[in-house]
Amino acid sequence: MNDVVGRFKWVGTRPIRPDGVPKVTGRAMYAADLAMPGQLVGKILRSPHAHARIRSIDTSKAAALPGVKAVVVATDFPEQKFEYVGPERVAVNFWHVTRNVMAREKVLYEGHAVAAVAAIDAVTADEALSLIQVDYEVLPHVIDVDEAMKPDAPLLFEDMMTRGVEPAPTKPSNISKRLEFKIGDMDAGWAQADAIVEDTFKTAAVHQGYIEPHACVVRVDADGQTEVWSSSQGHFVVRALTAKLLNKAVGDVRCAPAEIGGGFGGKTVVYLEPVAALLSQKSGRPVKITMSRDEVFKATGPTSGGSMRVKMGVTKDGKITAAEGEFKFQAGAFPGSPVMNACLCAFAPYAIENAHSVGYDVVCNRPKSAAYRAPGSPISAFAVESVVDMLAKKIGMDPGELRRKNAAGPGTTMIYGPKLAHGGYLETVEACLNHPDYKKPLGPNQGRGIASGYWFNGGGESSATVQINADGTILVATGSPDIGGSRASMALMTAETFGVDYNQVRAIVADTASVGYTHVTGGSRVTFATGMAVVDACKKLVDDLRARAAMIWGVDAEGVIWEEGHAKPASSNVGDFPPMSLKEIAGKAALTGGPLTAAASVNAGGQAPGFSTQFCDVEVDPETGKVTILRFIVAQDVGKAIHPSYVEGQMQGGVVQGIGWALNEEYIYDQKGRLDNAGFLDYRCPVASDLPMIDTVMVEVPNPAHPYGAKGVGEVNICPPMAAIANAIENAVGVRMTELPMSPPRLRAALDAVRPKLAAD
Repeated sequence: MNDVVGRFKWVGTRPIRPDGVPKVTGRAMYAADLAMPGQLVGKILRSPHAHARIRSIDTSKAAALPGVKAVVVATDFPEQKFEYVGPERVAVNFWHVTRNVMAREKVLYEGHAVAAVAAIDAVTADEALSLIQVDYEVLPHVIDVDEAMKPDAPLLFEDMMTRGVEPAPTKPSNISKRLEFKIGDMDAGWAQADAIVEDTFKTAAVHQGYIEPHACVVRVDADGQTEVWSSSQGHFVVRALTAKLLNKAVGDVRCAPAEIGGGFGGKTVVYLEPVAALLSQKSGRPVKITMSRDEVFKATGPTSGGSMRVKMGVTKDGKITAAEGEFKFQAGAFPGSPVMNACLCAFAPYAIENAHSVGYDVVCNRPKSAAYRAPGSPISAFAVESVVDMLAKKIGMDPGELRRKNAAGPGTTMIYGPKLAHGGYLETVEACLNHPDYKKPLGPNQGRGIASGYWFNGGGESSATVQINADGTILVATGSPDIGGSRASMALMTAETFGVDYNQVRAIVADTASVGYTHVTGGSRVTFATGMAVVDACKKLVDDLRARAAMIWGVDAEGVIWEEGHAKPASSNVGDFPPMSLKEIAGKAALTGGPLTAAASVNAGGQAPGFSTQFCDVEVDPETGKVTILRFIVAQDVGKAIHPSYVEGQMQGGVVQGIGWALNEEYIYDQKGRLDNAGFLDYRCPVASDLPMIDTVMVEVPNPAHPYGAKGVGEVNICPPMAAIANAIENAVGVRMTELPMSPPRLRAALDAVRPKLAAD
């Protein structure tokens, strides 16, 4: 184990990213860039209705069209058993998954896949789709989560009984599951409070907004061997899901990672790959499917919208005595919203002895929700961090000071039972309070807001192989698609472990047949878990290099140490040998035992959670309701920044997405349940002109469970911005916004509502 608080030669430096040149020159190969001989174009027919029963599908005319080589519908896919598989927080039901890939009994949202074709070109494929005749019985639909929970709401599934309720209900509803977590004595907590705040909040569904649409190329050989190239955050998961949905052996499916143009959690599931595989199997030719932007918005998972109630109590000297939250999340068409995460993360930054959270997973006629950067936590943080600010005002305490006074730390009991094992949160609060901008004066209609956030961070299964070439260069292969700079971090940790120059190391992402199983790039787990696998493999090779040097010198391996890329005698007693470099030993590998290679796999535990505290200044135009972000400061516990530039980029990127979530982004549906803004023109993501410079403060509280102190950094940064901005708006113009997005029309309406009251006062 390295000294995680020590200084390193390469870890913590900012070398050029390994994938930088091909990306800026346009030579990087994304899934939509791939082409194979004889390739067909796949297209998917999608539902125009939010909710409808499929009476029949007639594909005969499409199949007869010259140039069409295959047509598939849901019944071409094997049926899956109805059961929930895996840990509760991430349980999967393949009966639902296969119906999301291709609708069966009913379509459950506009854009739901109904049929697919493979043809010789896009024009023929489009014509074939127009020839498919679907007889729909249009049904009433429900979009809003509160409406979906009503007893008389249209049912997506006539047999869905709410899980987690005792006694079990006898009447079906759209509530898939109820969850509950509790610690302490709530009555005692409320009795201790001198001030109590309770309010309700709503957030809109928002998309991850990745620039690259979903795309894949699939080839199925005559013997059933299947090869997949796709845009994905986890090609091992693509392999597992594709094999499962087609009843193939996992070993018969090989998946290769293309470059990925953004995912943020939205590319951890499959939409196209099983469809393309079935089309390829039927046609005997490779099939390529690429989504349009319209399809991405209508048919892939945004994160949930939420409806929440939060109540918290505090003593007059600032101790939070009790906290209660009710969180109702849109799951979309199938169960599986991140409401459990919301329940667990909501109060996690704080040491609160009495806490209670209840969550509801609710289906509605929207695309199935997917992960989005700390899924669930940003939504509950918006509500909780708004209430924390309201508490601070009630007792006349600086809101940052209230957070510092109640900061969770090692030993704090979490709402789900275990005690927090790591620090880092208090340091982020203090970094903000000590920042020179925190006390800067503000002008008219300007306000400052602060908020905090928590995310679990992940560990889990990762694999790596390391090989040393004859010229001393090193190849590191992992199974983690590179989204946040993992190739650079793997190369840095490799260089540090061997004590060689960073430029001697090349890091790649290998396909599923070339490296051991590796879970998705998600959960802020890769630098931590895959990094552990890489370091383990490197350490095996260091021992091998020591043994080979010992063989050359004719001494025992225990008498050889490894320092700064060289084998050296441990002492003068071993012998007087000049240090032997890695390159020298590699050049003699054939004479000392053969190739220098090592592999390692881990199921990493010991991950530390992520904490972030942020503050921002805003200016509100009282005439239009437009909010301008003047400055944004983000402090985050990053453990040890392996590549600081990448870490800063993650912090800034999360804030940018949080700003969009706070001020502009939302799914807008018409009265028929059709999405009105399925494109970047009308779905308003922030652009550079909307944003200030985002000042990053990297707080380094190393994780002793990692060889270089790493903690995941990719997600917690998106948790605080929405509440920080809401708190700043309230301080600017005296209006508490409790619904997202806080768009100009909505804020202007809120201002108009309070102006008559202010005039009367």
